[in-house]
Amino acid sequence: MVIECKHVWDYISDYLDGSLPPETRELVQRHLDHCEICSAILDSTRNILVLTADDRVFELPIGFSDRLHQRLNAEINKDRGLGDSS
Repeated sequence: MVIECKHVWDYISDYLDGSLPPETRELVQRHLDHCEICSAILDSTRNILVLTADDRVFELPIGFSDRLHQRLNAEINKDRGLGDSS
């Protein structure tokens, strides 16, 4: 059985936690062995976990939070077909 990228993305967290059933873990590992995109997502997720686990605090640039929320709202509305709400 072969799994698609979108399924691997759903399993990334459990893969890193080691909580996937052995058969699923093997499928994910085989996919990661040949998919550069999913391997990059795995590495990025692992890096985020490392960064957030060490209790360091990073100061965000002024206005970052507002820009982030505006961008997220625009993406959500785009997915819903509502256009830009800015």
